[in-house]
Amino acid sequence: MQAAKLLLAALALAVGSAAAWAQGAGDARKGLRYAEQVCAECHAVKAGQYPVPAAGQTFKAIANTPGMTAMALTVFFRTSHRDMPNLVLSDDDRDNVIAYVLSLRENK
Repeated sequence: MQAAKLLLAALALAVGSAAAWAQGAGDARKGLRYAEQVCAECHAVKAGQYPVPAAGQTFKAIANTPGMTAMALTVFFRTSHRDMPNLVLSDDDRDNVIAYVLSLRENK
């Protein structure tokens, strides 16, 4: 019974997240401002910029990765990574950065 409740709670969270993204959660302009302040140390955050040598991918390359979705980026930001600082983003900042990254996608 407890497992069923957990499964239902997880499903409700996933459906709620998907619904929020379908409504266009996040503000790409605010995401760009955040990325310029926090992410630009290691990533080229604007289209046309070159990446910092020996650092992360460009945001445009991330946006154009096959299968890249808002959900995939959400999971990425909630997971620690060996080659990246452990960022603790507010939900709004995370949603804004994700909206900005996905705005760079070439084939929308």
